[in-house]
Amino acid sequence: MTILLLGSGGREHAFAWKMIQSPLCDTLFVAPGNAGTASIATNVAISPTDFEAIKSFVIKEKVEMVVVGPEDPLVKGIYDFFLNDAELSHIPVIGPSKIGAQLEGSKEFAKEFLIKHKIPTAAYDSFTAETVEKGCKFLETLQPPYVLKADGLAAGKGVLIIQDLAEAKEELRNMLVHQKFGDASSKVVIEEFLDGIELSCFVLTDGKNYKILPTAKDYKRIGEGDTGLNTGGMGAVSPVPYVDAVLMEKIETRIVKPTIDGFQKDGIQYKGFVFIGLINVNNEPIVIEYNVRMGDPETEVVIPRLKTDLVELFLAVANEKLDEINLEIDERSATTIMVVSGGYPEDFEKGKVISGLDTIKDSIVFHAGTKLDNGNVVSNGGRVLTVTSYGNDFEEAIKKSYQNIDKLNFDKMYFRKDIGNDLK
Repeated sequence: MTILLLGSGGREHAFAWKMIQSPLCDTLFVAPGNAGTASIATNVAISPTDFEAIKSFVIKEKVEMVVVGPEDPLVKGIYDFFLNDAELSHIPVIGPSKIGAQLEGSKEFAKEFLIKHKIPTAAYDSFTAETVEKGCKFLETLQPPYVLKADGLAAGKGVLIIQDLAEAKEELRNMLVHQKFGDASSKVVIEEFLDGIELSCFVLTDGKNYKILPTAKDYKRIGEGDTGLNTGGMGAVSPVPYVDAVLMEKIETRIVKPTIDGFQKDGIQYKGFVFIGLINVNNEPIVIEYNVRMGDPETEVVIPRLKTDLVELFLAVANEKLDEINLEIDERSATTIMVVSGGYPEDFEKGKVISGLDTIKDSIVFHAGTKLDNGNVVSNGGRVLTVTSYGNDFEEAIKKSYQNIDKLNFDKMYFRKDIGNDLK
């Protein structure tokens, strides 16, 4: 098969790394890709949201499947674009329909879906600039800390957790009136705060059948001890050590199954990944959010633990035959540490030459924000690389990742040194 993978991050490099291992994959294109994907596939200078350019390329290169990495093209309706085009409708797109993608595209849509299908989630209400003062009054009815979520896509940074009531009101006004997150915060969901341990559950579905992939836990804050600003993710561990069979059974029966059943009841076409952000409150799993694609950097620990052919899985999704596939998982733990540009997630510099990549042993380096420049691999984003390792337990895997990070270098390179410490 000739396959086109959309995206340019660590998630896409991990997908590409796994997909080219499949005998079903003859040619893999990545649009736009990064320096890591360039070494194993063919990068194409097309934006994942330029649907017309994607169409031209797909027809020209006789692409037989499109795998969508990031959320933007899904929310903008790439699945529907292919489905409704006579020249493209026979080509499977791995990702949900535009309405299905609203589970990530709109926090309010997601909350309404959760309530409708009786899936456990935090109490909430939503507000706009016109109802901002009602929102402030609603905050007064809650106990601190206060959770404010931009309704739209804000690159994983649109959630604020605030201890002080006056500050929460001020931030609500910043989001709604002063558009702190642009259009993404033209509506804000205020949610009750849940105290527990977070984890991510990943599901692959063909719309009827599903497979639950390995669990993972990621680390969002820039600073050690989970302090500082939210990022796209600074590291991840899989499996999550405290998730036992009892908790997994609750997650499947109370959350995963009702979610997939909900797609069918609501007539939502959904052929792709469902990322369910959960919080474990006294051994009761509660949904914090849905994403409609794999997480990053969780992909870099989940995909390496899949023994099953990923392209075979995608074909089964396209043909609604996922129930016929036996999902095999590597029993070892996998961990990944994200290496970022100094200053991220605020101002940072690009174009820093990265050295030491050829010295890595017993780990896999997945490129996130990198590009090739005159033969050098240089930084091209806030999150630059992830270093993934296997181990008999997460501590052994973490140790390997840190040992290999010590061999890497670029100007102002930063990484957290405490990933996994909370699980010891």
